[in-house]
Amino acid sequence: MSDRIDDLMYEAGLLADGCWDELDEYDKEAIHKFANLIIKECIEICIDYNWQGRVLGNRIKEHFGIENE
Repeated sequence: MSDRIDDLMYEAGLLADGCWDELDEYDKEAIHKFANLIIKECIEICIDYNWQGRVLGNRIKEHFGIENE
């Protein structure tokens, strides 16, 4: 997962003292997967829009460290 997603989790309070540590590995992975799915949905909207959307979608992938699929 990208540093940017970790930064956003911090801003959301998920990494507050003790909060993240109290979650089990399943919960942590689910939160990361949820963030990843939201990002991928946004990328798909960009790509479906037009060729410029594909460029933007690729930029979003780079920004969040999402692998090409």
